[in-house]
Amino acid sequence: MLSQIKSSGLLGVNGVIVTVEIDISRGLPAYSLVGLPDAGIKESKDRVFSAIKNNGFKYPMERITINLAPADLKKEGPAFDLAIALGILTASEQLSWDHPESFLVIGELSLSGEIRSVNGVLPMVLAAKEAGIANILVPFDNRHEAAVVQNVNVYPVKDFHEAVSFLKQELVIDPFMINRKTLLNVENSCHSIDFSDIRGQDLAKRGLEIAAAGAHNCLMSGPPGSGKTMLAKGFPSILPDLTLDEALEITKIHSISGLLKNNAIISQRPFRSPHHTISKVSLVGGGRIPKPGEVSLAHLGVLFLDELPEFQKSALEVLRQPIEDQEVTISRVNASLTFPASFTLITSMNPCPCGYLTDPAHECICTPQQIKNYQGKISGPLLDRLDIFVEIPSTTYDELQTKPKGESSSVIKKRVDAARERQNQRYQNLDIFYNAQLTPKLMEIYCKLGPAEENLMKNVYTKMKLSARGYHRILKLARTIADLDGSKTIQVNHLSEAIQYRGMTRLS
Repeated sequence: MLSQIKSSGLLGVNGVIVTVEIDISRGLPAYSLVGLPDAGIKESKDRVFSAIKNNGFKYPMERITINLAPADLKKEGPAFDLAIALGILTASEQLSWDHPESFLVIGELSLSGEIRSVNGVLPMVLAAKEAGIANILVPFDNRHEAAVVQNVNVYPVKDFHEAVSFLKQELVIDPFMINRKTLLNVENSCHSIDFSDIRGQDLAKRGLEIAAAGAHNCLMSGPPGSGKTMLAKGFPSILPDLTLDEALEITKIHSISGLLKNNAIISQRPFRSPHHTISKVSLVGGGRIPKPGEVSLAHLGVLFLDELPEFQKSALEVLRQPIEDQEVTISRVNASLTFPASFTLITSMNPCPCGYLTDPAHECICTPQQIKNYQGKISGPLLDRLDIFVEIPSTTYDELQTKPKGESSSVIKKRVDAARERQNQRYQNLDIFYNAQLTPKLMEIYCKLGPAEENLMKNVYTKMKLSARGYHRILKLARTIADLDGSKTIQVNHLSEAIQYRGMTRLS
């Protein structure tokens, strides 16, 4: 007898519906699994056999053929265990249930029949919804994640016997539901650092405000202990709140990476801060089974690279393509996968190996050649892709003790939100969302300059020996400053401030 059960695999960050076909026929006992399964799926034979036997059912001692369709798609992971086991019971006429085609079945089986959680449930359920599958059978621990999707019935099950009893209608399980309205209700207190906690550094705070308003990349340079890391960690507190669509997009990436834990949804913009020993594969993604890297885990959030020159040069160079394209394409012999990577890059560094080149209170002990070699670890093309350069001075004793607290993150965030809203209105009919995404063609429309501004930019282009990319980044930066100022056009003062933040393309 033949049975067909719907399950799901993953292709990049998206779910793909997979039909698990089981045929049981007369012959010597055999178990054949086809359809490009990986080693984890092939090992399901023993898990399924033990789960069926240990839950009081009969494992058919006949010829069992299992096909995972479509056959040309590589299938990975243990998420098909439950579908295979239920398909065997159905094909051997031990289980009869109404409309199996209306169910998506996901779950890993233990030898005892316990149904364990799997990665990537959210994109799988979204794929089921798009395919018109209304009922979802998921592991109990994945129930919150699955219930985020609207207009589907999520039935969480703890073990194999419970799943069979539910499908036989011997056990009633109510669809699991969550309150979607409260998913993103997160207090600002979840941010550990508020900008008001940072004394001084007004220029750096202004630079980060501009970066947040237009999603611009930023490099901070200064001596040790000047507050670079603290400023970076406070940066998420001034970013706009996530929309539900953005939260779902981020959650999909974290789900397939196994980073969701018990959360139903990621409600805060990601802040990823990898160690400088990270490999280029871990940074941008890849591996034998391609997985998202740090640039994708930081999607719609922040990627913070502390001590930038300490990173492997090969790792830094692979950032160039994700910064420009806002996505990462990983090519393999049988397929190419694309992961989203629209992040704001915040970086920090010391100006020299000892760190005190720009600090008047300490003497730099580095030779000119050491300084040149240290700064040379960051290539010109990578620097050209950074919009804002901020020099962070050491904080004086008077600033620590007497200077009043600056603006709170909530006050700065209101200005950032207002600037983002202006960008949303301006680009509502385009495929971009903020100024950092402007193309040269769009800049001709939205970054027009008057005669005085044109004259200023002509002089700056020549004196600073700008590249075309550097010129465009100044215009995008000026457009963001104008948005923060509530101005429809770019003025000379907006350009002047933008030029100030582009002036430090080389520190020495």
